[in-house]
Formats: sequence, C-alpha cells, structure tokens
Amino acid sequence: MHYYSLGSIPKKRHTQFRKPNGELYHEQLFSTVGFDDLASLLYHCNPPTQIVQVGEPYSIAPKLIHDKQLKHRSLQGFKVAPEDDYLKSRKPVLVNKDCKIVLSAPRKSMTDYYFKNADADEVIFVHEGSGVLKTMYGNITFGYGDYLVVPRGTIYQLHFDSEDNRLLIVESTGPITTPKRYRNNFGQLMEHSPFCERDIRKPETLETHDEKGDFLMYIKKQDNIYPYHYLSHQFDVVGWDGYVYPYAFSIHEFEPITGRVHLPPPIHQTFAASGFVICSFVPRLYDYHPDGIPAPYNHSNIDSDEVLYYVDGDFMSRKHVERGMITLHPGGIPHGPHPGTVEKSIGKKETGELAVMVDTFAPLLMTEYAAGIEDGDYYKSWLT
Repeated sequence: MHYYSLGSIPKKRHTQFRKPNGELYHEQLFSTVGFDDLASLLYHCNPPTQIVQVGEPYSIAPKLIHDKQLKHRSLQGFKVAPEDDYLKSRKPVLVNKDCKIVLSAPRKSMTDYYFKNADADEVIFVHEGSGVLKTMYGNITFGYGDYLVVPRGTIYQLHFDSEDNRLLIVESTGPITTPKRYRNNFGQLMEHSPFCERDIRKPETLETHDEKGDFLMYIKKQDNIYPYHYLSHQFDVVGWDGYVYPYAFSIHEFEPITGRVHLPPPIHQTFAASGFVICSFVPRLYDYHPDGIPAPYNHSNIDSDEVLYYVDGDFMSRKHVERGMITLHPGGIPHGPHPGTVEKSIGKKETGELAVMVDTFAPLLMTEYAAGIEDGDYYKSWLT
C-alpha cells in the first residue's frame, strides 16, 4: 500500500499532541514484522492499554478430516447455514499452515463487540450483502463483489444492511500484498497491472468516540478467542497516518488480461501472500487466434492445490456449477475441462464468469464443516 493519512495528526511524529483541554493524545505505533515492514501511527483519545477484565478463552481450532484419498472435491458452499453472530458464522472448510478458507453467512451486525484477528491478515470477499466495515482507521462501505483487505491486529466491526449475507474469508498467516510483478521499486502499480490505486478504496469517515465504559473485544490468537473488556471505546482515534490500513477493492474493477491463445491463471492474480495467491476470474473476451480454443487445457498442478469459489455467471469448462460452490483440485493429479466443453467452447467470443481462486503451495486439509457439504461423486464428473 502507499502512504495515507486521515483525521488530525501532529506536525512531527513522537511529539506532544494535545486535546483542546490540554491533555495529551495517546500515540500508538502499529508496526508489522517487528519494526522492519509497513507501519502506521495512530492517536487515541485514551490509552489503548486499559484492560478492565479478561475472560476465559475458548478454542476455534478447525477439526480436520485426515482423509487419505487424493481426489478432486466439490463443496456446496451455500449449504452453510446462516447464523446471527458473525464470529460463530465463520466456518473454516480448507486449511493449511499458510491460510484458512472460511465460509460465513452472518445475519446480524457486530454491535455488541469488536473483533481483532491477531493471527492473520484477512481478505473478506462479499458474495451477498452490503454494509459498512467500521475500523479504528475509519469506515469503508462495501457491497457485492468487494474484497475487504483487513491487516492483522485491526480492530473492526461489520455492520450489514440486511440479514442476507454470504462471505468468503481467506485468513493469511503472512501479509496480503499486491503482486510484486505489478509494482515498481517505489510500490506504485505499473501500467501493465490489471488494476491501479484509483480502484482501491481506503477508509473515508473517521468516527472518533471518546467514551468510557465496558467495551467487549474478542481477540483471535493461535486459534483461540480471548474475550477482553476495555475501559474505553475502541474507535477513539482522532487521526493516523502510515502504510498499514484496511481497504476495499471490487472484483468488478479488475481489468482482465487477454491474448490470442489461452493464457495461464497467473494473469488473473489479484493478491499475493506467503504460501498462496488469490486470483479473480471476471467477464472477458476469449482468445482471438483463428484456431484458438477458449476452454482451458488440462493441467497437472504438481506443486499446488487449486481452489475455485464460483460467484456468478456461466463457466464454459465446468458442468453443474452453482453459486457458492467450491472445487478443490489437489496437487499431484491433473484436472481440466469437463467432457464436451472443449468442443463447445470453440467459436465463443466471451465469458460472463465470476469466480475467486486460491492457489496454495502446501496441501489443504478438509474440515468437518467441509465434509458436511461435500459432493462425494465430484471426482467422477470427468467421465463421459
């Protein structure tokens, strides 16, 4: 990300910055990778350290299925039942040491507590629903097709406009960044990038709540949830600046890269992380070589697991695709278009498909949640 500032800050860092009544504001350095990577400075009305009470933690560690079968899998994501509470609605379905892929269908806004993921950066993809992401950095409105990128340690609430919400959440143990090949030495997105800084929506409205009371925050750390009660409102920041902050990017703003013949999935890459990438498949023109085959070729992904989350539209290489469906094509065995779809694709000019792909470089394990929504015969779907 690039430098950004919101609200009121002193002229020079680490110097006196006072309230109208003469009291000092409380400066907080929010740094990553120790002091070696991106950071922001926040100025609070009250010390961010005033803990009134600590509750008993409880585990949310995924319950893994150690299935020895190496096979393609399909999960019916919309079979995950909606729940009122946001945290309880988060159901991890595929996990490894680098990331967790989570499905969530929350009905209610987070009005009674705050949440901080101290384990991972989060990418929250909004499949259905709209509302406001409220954070200590300010507010971001969101809607269908938005990626909400939330750096680890960010205190936030999700406020929804209705009870019909479907989210795909990817938790990353490493920082979420834009792909390096799209950035110059100064971090600016270059001309060949499929999106630019104008497409990224940063926090806008900074709501400062200088309030005392009992404010509940749930902190996720090492797959436990820790209930903390703080003395002051968690959105009491009057200003901040730096390079660490949440932002939104709409999948509809991703400009597809096309060519004369079929191009590989890296052209769809949107985010990079340690151990995996996230790609966006959007409506685009097909390959324009006179003898081109729009359908993808068969692929042996030896070194990575490929996960596709189907959002909307028609998928010419797949049969029986439903909204919210997840397919897992594990490393080690080839996958490709379903029978008949290659010939059928010839002559087609464009596609209206919309999907999110997560490619991991360490094998993914299914959870008990995933086992409950799996289509067990998917691996046979390549038979004529």
